[in-house]
Amino acid sequence: MHTVAVLALDQVIPFDLSTPIEVFSRTRLPDGRPGYQVRVCAERDEVDAGAFAVRAPWNLEGLHGADTIIVPGVTDPTAPLSPAVRDALRSAAADGTRIASICTGAFPLAATGLLDGLRATTHWRAAGLLTALHPDVDVDPDVLYVDNGQFLTSAGAAAGVDLCLHMIRRDYGSAVAADAARLSVMPLEREGGQAQFIVHDHVPAPQGSELEPLLAWLRENLARDLTLADIAAQSGTSTRTLIRRFREQMGTTPLQWLHRARIRQAQHLLETTRHSVERIGGQVGFGSATTFRDRFKRTTGVSPQTYRRTFS
Repeated sequence: MHTVAVLALDQVIPFDLSTPIEVFSRTRLPDGRPGYQVRVCAERDEVDAGAFAVRAPWNLEGLHGADTIIVPGVTDPTAPLSPAVRDALRSAAADGTRIASICTGAFPLAATGLLDGLRATTHWRAAGLLTALHPDVDVDPDVLYVDNGQFLTSAGAAAGVDLCLHMIRRDYGSAVAADAARLSVMPLEREGGQAQFIVHDHVPAPQGSELEPLLAWLRENLARDLTLADIAAQSGTSTRTLIRRFREQMGTTPLQWLHRARIRQAQHLLETTRHSVERIGGQVGFGSATTFRDRFKRTTGVSPQTYRRTFS
């Protein structure tokens, strides 16, 4: 039987703690046998879980010998990781144990150094902080989960269920995973990714950036058919200088920033108006409805119609 150890750190998020316990504990093989043995482990006898305390039946020794370790999210992702937990996770990794995180559980996992050089995700609100604290981790805020083989990370809340179902499918195949998904009242594969949930009033810019006046002008002119030359003329620079400044200050190109701003505005209009998809595409500067639909789905992972059904 596959053993899953769920690590309850101080200030653990109850939802993230309960997700792997429920999903793995209820998984059954075709002959009716349980697919997993679940251990809840903690460094101390009692763990703060916000509204209540958790008394885990296993200490850190419970991580030893587990096939999979799950690190649930924590309320304060900047809290230092204790040396004992760090050493236990690194030791398990050296033994080949699969280690996965849910939501902000990516922060303590990243603090071990095990995610360095790897692609990872976390809750979209915490993605920037994860990048700042752990620059050696390639943070992707748009996806529901990332599977690097031995190390896996997931986005916030329900994305933890997606990750657990993915691991069940890896362990026992699609039929067992589909049955576990039905018990969780979840689709085995959700359409889209975390990008569809990310909300900005506008595409953010670094505070005090010299590009702020230009970005404000771009937001006011999303419906125009703007070229790189148009944007450079508005900024009073050459296109080469404009591209360099955008890469330095925004981490992207002017046209990529513009496309992203248009999609964010389209999301707002899909949520708050009953305008047709064709009209919204024109309002945010796309020359055709087909181009708009293609760009929207590439950015958010879902079609404009699906996004509207979900969020309007």
